[in-house]
Amino acid sequence: MKKLFTVAALLAFGALPAVGQTTAWQVDPAHTNSQFAVKHLGVSTVRGAFTKTTGQVQLDEKEITKSQVEITVDTTTLDTRNDARDKDVKSANFLDVAAFPTMTFKSKRITSAGSGKFKLTGDLTLHGVTKEVTFDVEGPTEAIKDPWGNLRRGASATATINRQEFGVSYNKVLDSGGLVVSNEVQISIDIEFIRKP
Repeated sequence: MKKLFTVAALLAFGALPAVGQTTAWQVDPAHTNSQFAVKHLGVSTVRGAFTKTTGQVQLDEKEITKSQVEITVDTTTLDTRNDARDKDVKSANFLDVAAFPTMTFKSKRITSAGSGKFKLTGDLTLHGVTKEVTFDVEGPTEAIKDPWGNLRRGASATATINRQEFGVSYNKVLDSGGLVVSNEVQISIDIEFIRKP
């Protein structure tokens, strides 16, 4: 539920040479994974994924901090490997994907967090609510040329959000006082970017 994802995108820029121009990179949906993790009953972690993530990056190769990242996650593609649970999480109890079929992230600023690490901050819109979220990004990999002549890079990003802040407010309290589903949701994204020649 909060994935988003989207953060890792920035990593893909860090190691590019400064050539003083903006280049456009596209997220490769076939090689990008957006995932989330929540605590169940306070004793185990349930993980799920959104199987379709798209987006683009406008990369300022001279000043990385001026780059822009936009990511869109198709929430209707949620998969937790359990049909009954998928139906529940997609329902109005949680994500209400019929009303809110996408989750989006739009970057506002990028800062260095050490060698090969970044802080990617932007607006995450989930369940019709927009909040500022910061992703921790690791990467990017060195650019490589694929067999078809395209340039590719990879990166990974993580963030933790409180689902209550996004209006995902289903709460069932256990006799012990804990929650059936934790309020904290960890989002992770392993992303691959592509730039065509």
